[in-house]
Amino acid sequence: MVAAATAVALAAGMTAPAAAADTVDARSRAPEAAVRHHITLITGDRVTVDAKGRPVGFEPARGRAHIPVQRQTFGGHTYVVPADAHRLVAAGKLDRRLFDTTELSRPEYRRSQQKGLRLIVGYRGAAAPAAKAEVRNAGGTKVGRTLTSLNAESLTTPKSDAAEIWEALTAPAGGQAQRTTAAGIDRVWLDGVRRADLDRSVPQIGAPTVWKSGYTGKGVTIAVLDTGVDATHPDLKGQIAGERNFSAARDAVDRYGHGTHVASIAAGRGVKSAGKFKGVAPDARLLNGKVLDDDGFGDDSGILAGMEWAVAQGADIVNLSLGGGDTPETDPLEAAVDKLSAEKGVLFAIAAGNEGSGAGTVSSPGSADAALTVGAVDHQDALADFSSRGPRVGDGAVKPDVTAPGVDITAAAAPGSVIDQEVGQNPAGYLTISGTSMATPHVAGAAALLKQQHPTWTYTELKGALTASAEPGAYSPFEQGTGRIAVDRAAGQSVVADPVSVSFGVRQWPHTDDTPVTEKVAYRNLGDQDVTLSLKVAATGPDGKPAPDGFFTLGASQVTVPAGGRAEVPLTADTRLGGTVDGTYVAYVVASGGGQSVRTAAAVDREVESYDVTVTLTGRDGGPVDGSTRLIGLSEKVADVWVDRESTKGTATMRVPAGTYVLDGSVVEDPEAEGGPVDWLSAPKLEVTKDLGVAFDTRLTKRTRITVPGGAKPALASADYEVGSGDYGVGLGWWLDSFDQLRTAHVGPAVTDGSLSQYWAGSWAKGSSTQYDAALGGQVQRLATGYTRALAADRFARVQVGMGASASGKTGALTVWGTVPGMGGASATEIPQKLPGVRTLYVSAADKARYSIDFAQIGGADEDGWPVYEAQYSLGDERAYKAGSTYRKTVNTAVFGPLLGEDFGLYHDEQGIWGYLPVLADGSGNAGSSLYSSAKTVLYRNGKQVGRSDDPLTGTAEPFAVPAGTADYRLTTSVRRGASVGGVSSRVDAEWTFRSGRPFGSGKKLPASTVRFTPEVSLGSTVPAGSTAKVPVRVQGPAAGKNLKSLTVWVSHDSGKTWKKVSVKSGRISVKNPAKGKSVSFKAQVTDKRGNTSKLTVFDAYRGK
Repeated sequence: MVAAATAVALAAGMTAPAAAADTVDARSRAPEAAVRHHITLITGDRVTVDAKGRPVGFEPARGRAHIPVQRQTFGGHTYVVPADAHRLVAAGKLDRRLFDTTELSRPEYRRSQQKGLRLIVGYRGAAAPAAKAEVRNAGGTKVGRTLTSLNAESLTTPKSDAAEIWEALTAPAGGQAQRTTAAGIDRVWLDGVRRADLDRSVPQIGAPTVWKSGYTGKGVTIAVLDTGVDATHPDLKGQIAGERNFSAARDAVDRYGHGTHVASIAAGRGVKSAGKFKGVAPDARLLNGKVLDDDGFGDDSGILAGMEWAVAQGADIVNLSLGGGDTPETDPLEAAVDKLSAEKGVLFAIAAGNEGSGAGTVSSPGSADAALTVGAVDHQDALADFSSRGPRVGDGAVKPDVTAPGVDITAAAAPGSVIDQEVGQNPAGYLTISGTSMATPHVAGAAALLKQQHPTWTYTELKGALTASAEPGAYSPFEQGTGRIAVDRAAGQSVVADPVSVSFGVRQWPHTDDTPVTEKVAYRNLGDQDVTLSLKVAATGPDGKPAPDGFFTLGASQVTVPAGGRAEVPLTADTRLGGTVDGTYVAYVVASGGGQSVRTAAAVDREVESYDVTVTLTGRDGGPVDGSTRLIGLSEKVADVWVDRESTKGTATMRVPAGTYVLDGSVVEDPEAEGGPVDWLSAPKLEVTKDLGVAFDTRLTKRTRITVPGGAKPALASADYEVGSGDYGVGLGWWLDSFDQLRTAHVGPAVTDGSLSQYWAGSWAKGSSTQYDAALGGQVQRLATGYTRALAADRFARVQVGMGASASGKTGALTVWGTVPGMGGASATEIPQKLPGVRTLYVSAADKARYSIDFAQIGGADEDGWPVYEAQYSLGDERAYKAGSTYRKTVNTAVFGPLLGEDFGLYHDEQGIWGYLPVLADGSGNAGSSLYSSAKTVLYRNGKQVGRSDDPLTGTAEPFAVPAGTADYRLTTSVRRGASVGGVSSRVDAEWTFRSGRPFGSGKKLPASTVRFTPEVSLGSTVPAGSTAKVPVRVQGPAAGKNLKSLTVWVSHDSGKTWKKVSVKSGRISVKNPAKGKSVSFKAQVTDKRGNTSKLTVFDAYRGK
């Protein structure tokens, strides 16, 4: 395969506009090429991703060109999974997040993975030592941390060595293109990124009452694993018993401001506020484990190492006000919470997350069984809108466990920190913010009070007491657990629930053969007197109404729990009584007596109408064959259903709720087998209304083949389909070496509602400077069973692109992105050639295809083997090209300077004043970017500087905040680029003056204009030395045309040391071309009829030759 689909990475120092906060429409219109970047998979393969995290190109690692790659789009995420990883992902041995290009495209992941792939590898068995040695010797792999609680270690592998680590972690599995974990390897996780989950609250949970009894947390240690803690704050001074930095930051100082606030809630002394803002356990010791960096993000391995350190340092309670997305599989943080809790007795109080009112939004590691998971309420005990809800993803267990105050919480500020600057102190030394992050330290502090009272209690008793004694609200267990903590009650609690909640699991539909199922509600008496409890149960159905009488029943109405002992009472769920109402039924068992009140939550899933879908896979020899199958929900009620199954002996069974699905299957044979490695069978719209058996018989597949004229060789083959629309759309596809590798078949009925589209994209190379590109397909009713197409020469348009370069030793490439009606995706490849040069593109006009073309200037490779992109430009909007016609374009030539238009300009909105324009657009008016050596942007208001930034108006910087009143403004920007990137337009200065007041609504575009100089130059941005030329001069923006009051232009032949005014006649100036190797510079000033001015200076605009 020719080096495929690499697009421009927006490295630090590129001037490409990129999407910023959505305040006015223009911010969402950045040229997509400007923010395309690359992701290296654990297999060593590389994916090109566009601005929205969509994979649009692929480059296989060396030796892997024969491995097909599938794209899977569902639920707003796209996964790019090479065929040899399918089985490992389906088995849970390989973290699915390793292939989630949407997630890996997030800025925090790109930053985390900057120095290499970051993994957590778990080992097992007698072969573990040998496996460790093999992994550590894979290329430049470095061990980060040893994670003893999981028999694991964190690793960083250079991206260039990813293929080696893949070989060390996995081993071939039979004759098919599948792999299994190598001997001694248990599981491989992504070293994921977690984030911080952003006076009346302490009395609200009853802490002062406990203080009066002499319990203030003295002698108890709370570890705050967060962004650091400001040990100099008066409320925290002297309380830090130890600190350590596990983040990417340089030390344990809190520059973000989250950890200080959290620590203050748990154990602040309130010194600065004369006790008003005292924390829950003001005499507790604190451990400061900085696991999140100065931007509030941290890696799984650092957090896990912080957990192990805290336990080793003697922490009794660990506060984790952080989290990330949960999956049905057990991630390393969940596993560590459960193991450390069980082995060391430490309580982990963990935030539920701030993902709002949707079901199943509790984050990890709060999703761990042992975690005391905390949601948030306000000062009136109303559930916070942002507080994440259960049930837990995967098994429907009850989470969160409790709630605590988390709305408008005032606690210590870290002066100068990010949150301090964003929120501001009020009163001095304190911040008021909200989140389950704030609720969690209330629980950690409450647990510290109980730990002082009962030094022998472990996490089981602490969790049991706090959940048992909680104050219930009018919410379900999946919203509040057992309720808002009441530590004053817990302090008097001698009887606790153990476990704190009961799950009955799933009772399968259709419920005609359901039988009552019984679990035990258990109580432990930690006191020295027997306690007799009266029991009652209250239950609610999935419709929010009371459950039918008898749905949940207790085996006894009273139980005596002996002193120091345990007692159990049967709790029975009879799902037969649900009638026609299916779903999750929840209950609270309340046990009271002897001054005790204990609440236990319970839940059972009365499965909604569901069926088994059994897929049988038949090989080309007529016998059973193993492959990958998946069912993906396509209608609203099953929109969150995704089931992956690897077949066993040719059979895979998946149980799913009734609904509409995509059923997709593939068999990847030995890549050397005759007929190609992939048989792809799909039922794109499967109605599941009964138990189904579906036959995927590879003998029914037919070969795909697309050819172009001229003997061009395949460089990329892409086959995709999309079905459904909007939130319920599903997309699946493959990248291959060539179409000859793929055989396809449609299974099942036609899709007649217009929701199915199929797409074929290919690139073919001929020689060093010619390529063919075709985008084919459109709306269909049936997926192609085989696809053959011979594209004749008269179906192509010819596009000749002159690719410039003003510095030597450069290569460049064009990326052609094709789309057809009904398909939003695009796949492309990139074939470099020497610059400057002309590349001839032949693009197919068949099937109403439209294309956009991007250019990249490449200056060698970085240490990981990635191309270094020094400049990139988009050659206009997506468009159709007429067959038989010839088009000519030029890119990356002088004069470079600001570009204004519908999508670009200066803006003023409620956030402030900001710019969104390419300062180094090329001479043909192509928007894009270039690496720069320095940049400075300054805003003046009524002559006084009010803002400064090193961002050259890309739209990515924070707006300059300005007062609301109308004022006179001057905005200046200056960008310099080195000669190694471009030998012309070495410096561009621009200035705009205007009068503006803060607008209402979404904002307004400011009256900014500029001047474009467009001389005829060579592809090297040179002109014939010494001759005289007429240079076109054009005004862009509001000053253009009839609004122009004045335009003045100056020319310099000594790089701006001296200037000479020249006349503009008929839109042109007369300029003597510079001598050989010398340059000419331009300066212009524009004034519109309203008095707004614009100035532009371009130094060394082009050179003589």
